[in-house]
Amino acid sequence: MAAKRVFIAFAKEDEQTKILFCGQAKNATVPYEFTDMSVKEPYDEKWKSHCRTRIKGCDGMIVLVSKNTKKADGELWEIKCGKEEGLRMRGIYIGGASSTDKPAEMYGTLCEEWTWDNVKKFIESL
Repeated sequence: MAAKRVFIAFAKEDEQTKILFCGQAKNATVPYEFTDMSVKEPYDEKWKSHCRTRIKGCDGMIVLVSKNTKKADGELWEIKCGKEEGLRMRGIYIGGASSTDKPAEMYGTLCEEWTWDNVKKFIESL
């Protein structure tokens, strides 16, 4: 069975948490890999084009929903792009976030607390 690829959308302010989250994929017994489009520069058209290509190559998307998400232009664009490309999505609350931190772009998408079982169940459903 080929490894499933999952795009991780996150606010740049949450990069340390994203690193911890992606550390789960380092376990060799887990048949999936995470990818993202971390950048230190503005989100220009070239970045958007590369990001869309990477998103298209994934089986699903996990959105790390934090108190920063509603104002994270890059992450909000990634969510919209993922929806346009028909990716299945799941929101994972991080950093004490709750449903009040869920952006409008996530309407109709289930968001859950960050547990290994929640992440694993979503990836296995792809």
